[in-house]
Amino acid sequence: MAMAVANCCFSVVTSTVKFRCCVPSQPYLATSQHSIASVTCKAVVNRRRRPGEHKEGVSQKKSPGKSKDKRSSLHDEDDDGISGKRNAGKSQSMAFKSSGTQRKNKKEFKFDMKEQQFEPQNLKDAAFLDAVVKVYCTHTEPDYSLPWQKQRQYTSTGSAFMIGNGKLLTNAHCVEYYTQVKVKRRGDDTKYVAKVLARGVDCDIALLSVESEEFWEGAEPLKFGHLPRLQDAVTVVGYPLGGDTISVTKGVVSRIEVTSYAHGSSDLLGIQIDAAINPGNSGGPAFNDQGECIGVAFQVYRSEEVENIGYVIPTTVVSHFLKDYERNEKYTGFPSLGVMLQKLENPALRACLKVRSNEGVLVRRVEPTADANRVLKEGDVIVSFDDVHVGCEGTVPFRSNERIAFRYLISQKFAGDEAELGIIRAGSFMKVQVVLNPRVHLVCH
Repeated sequence: MAMAVANCCFSVVTSTVKFRCCVPSQPYLATSQHSIASVTCKAVVNRRRRPGEHKEGVSQKKSPGKSKDKRSSLHDEDDDGISGKRNAGKSQSMAFKSSGTQRKNKKEFKFDMKEQQFEPQNLKDAAFLDAVVKVYCTHTEPDYSLPWQKQRQYTSTGSAFMIGNGKLLTNAHCVEYYTQVKVKRRGDDTKYVAKVLARGVDCDIALLSVESEEFWEGAEPLKFGHLPRLQDAVTVVGYPLGGDTISVTKGVVSRIEVTSYAHGSSDLLGIQIDAAINPGNSGGPAFNDQGECIGVAFQVYRSEEVENIGYVIPTTVVSHFLKDYERNEKYTGFPSLGVMLQKLENPALRACLKVRSNEGVLVRRVEPTADANRVLKEGDVIVSFDDVHVGCEGTVPFRSNERIAFRYLISQKFAGDEAELGIIRAGSFMKVQVVLNPRVHLVCH
């Protein structure tokens, strides 16, 4: 069977997992650069071995101009020679006039080429790309076998983009176990020290700030757009494989659903695209046709049987992260109901629980530390969440003619918010109030 192999590129991982975080480390970067160089050299050699295609193309472009210049010069020489025999004074004036015309034409030709080469066709696109920066991070992971010391340092590169108020947005795994973070703007050779303000492990988002005023000179923050539709065009911008120049890849929106986030082992809304996302693209923005940011590139799906599957964190998740930070002056995390649920697709099971068809999910387990432990019991059936009907497949209505996992409604809440659950217990319908809080993990990042 084909297995989906994935690992964070900035660390050595031997276990096989489903997704792959796209941040290259320096050892991986060196290997990637050598492999790319070899492929590029082969491509150049192969193209040079085609004399019929390129050499003829060059001759067709350059030879007509040369032959025309030769014909014009020969014609001028013949005219000058004939006029010299007839009238010497006239020949000098004609020669001076013709040479002056040639010099004038050459100057105008060079000026036109220079103007076409350096004049930007779209100034909006230039500002659109200048908001994306490259992230340089030095990591030091803890040694769990020897807790009093840390492991050896390593470096990685990623992408980030400006969101205004002196802040940048990137992926949490780009600055995991960081000791130093620096950023560099497009077309600049200076690296500026960045400060990590907040890290959302569950949503794989990190907020950075740069205090240097020189870094923000002429900067224009990106604007966030709405959740896209299927088949909408999407453009991913970043610095893949540690390259210093910016990279742009294009594709379309393939799917929108609740996705498993590899870094935080959480389930949140995600956008699947077919645009190429490579190591180093992590933290880079994804744009729509209007130049609005619709999400953050963060992971890809690797398998022998699939291809062109990349994932983007939508702006709804990004907005939740930023609002959480503004409310509490720190990141508290996405809330959880604290229960384990089971679908009710079996008609016999629904009849046993006295539940109508195509309705509800079964509560299999309630976490002892969750607030739901006060009002929910094993065997209860949740049929609504804030008056939104829950189907037997564990889905709820989402936009027009779409359904999405029930967990999406929970992710729209903030820590400390209340939710009203409609449940069926022993055939009786009732409503209960539950306070939603983030799930507490034994190992903190």
